[in-house]
Amino acid sequence: MTDFDTWESYFYPPPDHATMRNLLGERDPAVLAQKEYGRTAWRQRQLNADPSLVAHTYDAEHLRTIHRHLFQDVYEWAGEYRTQNMSKGNAMRGFADVYSGEIDRYLADAQRLVQQTDWGRLDREQFGAAAANVFAHVNQAHPFREGNGRSSKVFMEHVAQQSRFTLDYARVSPQVWNQASEFSAPDLGRYEVVPDSLVPVFGHIAVERTPTATPGVDPAALARSPLSASYPKAPGSSKDSDRSAPTGQQSPPRGAGRPGRGYGTNGPGVGR
Repeated sequence: MTDFDTWESYFYPPPDHATMRNLLGERDPAVLAQKEYGRTAWRQRQLNADPSLVAHTYDAEHLRTIHRHLFQDVYEWAGEYRTQNMSKGNAMRGFADVYSGEIDRYLADAQRLVQQTDWGRLDREQFGAAAANVFAHVNQAHPFREGNGRSSKVFMEHVAQQSRFTLDYARVSPQVWNQASEFSAPDLGRYEVVPDSLVPVFGHIAVERTPTATPGVDPAALARSPLSASYPKAPGSSKDSDRSAPTGQQSPPRGAGRPGRGYGTNGPGVGR
């Protein structure tokens, strides 16, 4: 197995250094994005059809198994933690490193929250708040070099299976999802996530579960570049150039967010 011990090791050497190493041998990043989506979408349909493929333990291994299943046809490191720190944030609140050593701590907190919640008794508003809190921890962990959003969405649907709701991600735009996810990150220098911006989002995408309701496959993944995760960058890379909020973007639904919490965006993806 290749040692992915540096940021550059995830990529092919020049002249193909814009493309992540992949099991398909594809050197064109745009073609890789298309092929990645097709294979991961098929694997997600497998998980939807047969939930027993993944043990629902709601811990780090649960999330790693989801990622391993989704990306097993594309990346050698499927299911493995990233080895490099990432930088997340926005120009308004500052940027902070997301250390690889904090992954297990955030995921352990997410598992505790899942296990301490009586999901079957929650109404929509309560479900939105509880789900937002769990997701904010998983999102902040950002365990993988690529595919965090798709894996965490499947994970959250597994969480929702304990409730009377299922999650319809098509009910939220990519911009709203990314912006709300971004602003659930801790304030600079702190550990605690702030899920306020996600509460109305999860309340909106929660739909009553029916015998025929099945989770869908994230269509926005098709538009993503395989080079980026939701909004991390390699330490030392340019941060302000691609994180300022473009004009004309749809704003996320406003919940109990703290005064002055603006919303930024990071492109067309729904959280990778």
